[in-house]
Amino acid sequence: MSDAEIPPLPEATPAAKPVPESRSEFLVTSAPHLAAGVSTRRVMFEVVLAMVPLFVFAVYMHHARAVVLTAATLAGCLLTEVLANAIRGRSQASLSDGSAVVTGVILAFSLPPSLPPYMAFIGGVVAIALAKAVFGGLGQNLFNPAMVGRAFLMVCFPAAMVTWAVPVPLQEIGVDATTMATPLYAAARNEAIPAMSDLFVGTVGGSLGETSALLALIGGLYLVMRRIADWRQPLGVLAAVAIFAAIAHRVNPAEYEGPLFHLSSGALMFGAFFIATDYVGAPITPRGRLIFGFGVGVLVMVIRVFGAYPEGVMFAILIMNALTPLIERWTTPVPFGGHVAAA
Repeated sequence: MSDAEIPPLPEATPAAKPVPESRSEFLVTSAPHLAAGVSTRRVMFEVVLAMVPLFVFAVYMHHARAVVLTAATLAGCLLTEVLANAIRGRSQASLSDGSAVVTGVILAFSLPPSLPPYMAFIGGVVAIALAKAVFGGLGQNLFNPAMVGRAFLMVCFPAAMVTWAVPVPLQEIGVDATTMATPLYAAARNEAIPAMSDLFVGTVGGSLGETSALLALIGGLYLVMRRIADWRQPLGVLAAVAIFAAIAHRVNPAEYEGPLFHLSSGALMFGAFFIATDYVGAPITPRGRLIFGFGVGVLVMVIRVFGAYPEGVMFAILIMNALTPLIERWTTPVPFGGHVAAA
């Protein structure tokens, strides 16, 4: 073939324009999974803000004891967080997200005001070390850290954990005692209980920051309205307690108190809004959160009515934390046209 017969080469097509590199990133992280624009730091700040009235009331009721006890738990939590990060070779960025602060405050609020500060410090250490750090950090723990810290103190220092100091305002009006029974202890022993108004406001003996059902309810509603806490867990807790208490009171009104007493006493209101709504320990499905809350409420009443210990919020939370993976499996929605794979 001559050169004249060689067909001309096709003109080269212009090179395709390079596709600009996308700036979007997909971050795969453990719980808590937050909506866009909401950071862990902001969530924790909102929770602490909602607990400020409870802390102010605790200072009013117990003066310096409230400050010292809270400082002790915070010191234990924060120092352990620093040590855990150093051991694992991680940065100390987790100190600024506020999770350790929230754990320390919730733990302090669940302790008797007369507890020695060194015990509160130990509780903070255990809460972070055994319930958070060993699982890998925030979002990977199975159990609520504050409740683990309190459970540890209950096992190690049982006498100190059931010794309740008389609030200062009650001392000022002539209560001649250094310790007193909480309303739940009094009810369990068929003794006289405080007026319902005192129970609801919180001018009674009990844990440092859990006695005021009114302030816990206000702070909890604030978190719900701010969409920091889901309404399903508190609704499940309060509904279960009210139904269980109403039935028990109907069966034997002389022995069992009614719903208003149980809703206003102990750590119930605080636990329903500030502990049961923990992002990590509760299920992620809407139906699962209702079941979780209802289960907490039922267990609280079972322990209060039939158990040897008059308060059951801590035990109920920890038991339901253990059941969370199973609840999530039960309540996972089936995708359209598919089915949930077997485990």
